[in-house]
Amino acid sequence: MEALLPLVIQLIAGAIGGNAASAALKQHAINVVARTIAGAIGGVAGGMLLGMVGGEAAMTGLIAAGIGGLIGGGILSTLAGLVMARAHR
Repeated sequence: MEALLPLVIQLIAGAIGGNAASAALKQHAINVVARTIAGAIGGVAGGMLLGMVGGEAAMTGLIAAGIGGLIGGGILSTLAGLVMARAHR
């Protein structure tokens, strides 16, 4: 169960980061469900990347998972919104 906690944190943080980034950029090309899914996927990827580059050495594992999730979720959700906006043109 302890091994799943960072993954759950990355999913939740990614979903929050994805929706926050889309709201800040006022992206309307994709709906809330798609932003949440893209953010969650980006959150897991961001958390994994941060862990690979040594982000956990300076921070505790759960904080690093949350920060990586927020950043990764925001980036992937923003990219998905940009791609969808260009596809609708």
